Amino acid sequence: MSTRELGGTTAATVRLSIRVTALCWILVLLDGLDLFVYGATLPGVLADKSFGLTAVTGGTIGSLTTFGMMLGALASGILTDRTGRRKIIITGVVVFSLAAAACAVAPTVEFFGAARFVAGIGLGGLLPSAIAMVMEYAPAWRKNLAVTTVMTAHQAGGALAGALGMTLVQSLGWRSVYWIGALLLVVVLPAVVFLLPESLTFLLTKGRTDRARAIADKYAVSLDTFAPEPAEDRRGGLRGLFTPSVRMTTLLFWIASFAGLLLVYGVNTWLPTMMRGSGYNLGSAISFLLVINLGGIAGMLVAGRLADRFGARPVAIIWFALTACGVGLLAVHLPLVVTYVVVFLTGAWLFSAQTLIYAAVGAYYPADSRATALGWVSGVGRLGAVFGPWLGGILVASGLSSLGFVVFAIAGVLGAAMVSLVRRAGKPVTEERTTAQSA
Repeated sequence: MSTRELGGTTAATVRLSIRVTALCWILVLLDGLDLFVYGATLPGVLADKSFGLTAVTGGTIGSLTTFGMMLGALASGILTDRTGRRKIIITGVVVFSLAAAACAVAPTVEFFGAARFVAGIGLGGLLPSAIAMVMEYAPAWRKNLAVTTVMTAHQAGGALAGALGMTLVQSLGWRSVYWIGALLLVVVLPAVVFLLPESLTFLLTKGRTDRARAIADKYAVSLDTFAPEPAEDRRGGLRGLFTPSVRMTTLLFWIASFAGLLLVYGVNTWLPTMMRGSGYNLGSAISFLLVINLGGIAGMLVAGRLADRFGARPVAIIWFALTACGVGLLAVHLPLVVTYVVVFLTGAWLFSAQTLIYAAVGAYYPADSRATALGWVSGVGRLGAVFGPWLGGILVASGLSSLGFVVFAIAGVLGAAMVSLVRRAGKPVTEERTTAQSA
């Protein structure tokens, strides 16, 4: 078996994988903080009567943010396979951090909404490129765990946003939380610029062998580990997502991602407000956002190990089904301790389900088009992320918070159904190659 088939697990390759994963983890943490800070600060912003934000407008701004993320993800899915993952990642961090500073000084609701839209473009561009980078450098049999490990940072960012919301919104005002998100850029960006390498697969695919060899020599790794797929196996960017062998798979992943991101952003944007509408005080309501993201961190680590053992797809089906059950239970007013347990478990399933879609996509597309596939699965799925916060705002404004939980539970059922159909639509790339080699 070749070094490529073994995942290139020399000590140097493992060290490089750890470096890339750690750097991307920090960046995804900032991504999660900047994304989920909106839900954490939303009750405080609504309570700030001088600012004039209403629940309906709040939902619209949440959808505007995710619409920007859709545009960022779609653009990055195309550009990252042309210009390189590193440039897209760094640009995304700069954009959403500067937008956070704009939110902190926003004089009007309209300015605030525009800043959140720009932040969404940066947020959407970073995540697919970071996942593709981590998958490229991870050992072959730990790719799912690598993806879910990086995505724990997204939930850690959400938990940090919840913690900052609980401690700062009432004492220093909601603007202070956005300032913290913006100031972290000053600390993190220089380290990323100097320490994050470019994708070696990208450089080799583009014929920039000298630069790829220089990076490989610097980290003492073999270029054979990162060699692109043979030319006859490449599927040609966006058009490659609609070849006969993967066309239905692409559509099923898109619909599943729609359901998953509707859940992620709908629940994260409106959970504190919806729980407050169910009779909990402001502090407790915000604490649910912290708990659900802590559950997300634990769920990512469990899901990653299970996915490496049983496959990302079957675990995603189970996780979506359990998410539907957990979110549905939140419509029932349970004792506080039981509610915390349900919120924690729901977070463990909810965020992992969407992440496992990303991990599964990586198995169905080759490395040189993986970023395009991930970008478009994420980007098209953002339609659900746009719809979720908007729908939540309409339901909350109508006094139908409990119905919102039921609607989100239905999205979980839809996600499970779509992922379950992927198996019939096509085979993972690894299975196709094994069959061809046997023949």
